[in-house]
Amino acid sequence: MKPLQRILIADDHPIFRKGLCEVIAADPSLIVVHEASDGEQALRSVEERQPDIAILDISMPKLNGLQVARALGQARSTVKIILLTMHEDENLFDEAMEAGVSAYVLKDNAVEDLLNAVRAVLDGRRFVSASIAGLLAQRREQAAHLRREKPGLDLLTPTETRVLRLIAEDRTTKEIAELLSISPRTVESHRQNMSHKLHLSGSHSLLKFAFDNKAQL
Repeated sequence: MKPLQRILIADDHPIFRKGLCEVIAADPSLIVVHEASDGEQALRSVEERQPDIAILDISMPKLNGLQVARALGQARSTVKIILLTMHEDENLFDEAMEAGVSAYVLKDNAVEDLLNAVRAVLDGRRFVSASIAGLLAQRREQAAHLRREKPGLDLLTPTETRVLRLIAEDRTTKEIAELLSISPRTVESHRQNMSHKLHLSGSHSLLKFAFDNKAQL
């Protein structure tokens, strides 16, 4: 007989948390070993109880779900993380993937998606709620269109691409230089090279291009 898969649930809304526990209880191969109401409690519980999966709300007091995920990643924890969110936000999704999250589930779809997410994660696969997956497919299509319109994007070096993304975040030349450990003069050189490759002219054309296409960069 296979051992029960141990689940930790962290959400600051007791009624919603109870609903998640009921969803998990529907699968006899799963057991909720602990419930947490804030991020600090969730982090301690993962360290103490060593669950197989931690289901974390992205919006919790003290530490949010992303902060907990990053802390667990830095600690090299083996726990798999399912992140719950109310937001169909591409930037939040990107941050979650960078933090090593295994599944990204919209709270509106949690009853339908949660068990599928748990099973996918236990099988070593990633899971994303369908509406988020649709947004990502749309973004890939937009990115492909942008590259057809601006083939010079494929000529950018990795450093130039990083600089362009930082410009899209409204970072100054000085901030970019500090983040990438290069000189402001080098950042300006990258700006000029990118403008040339992308056939952009004018003092603010690169900034406008970066802002307008931030999601596709």
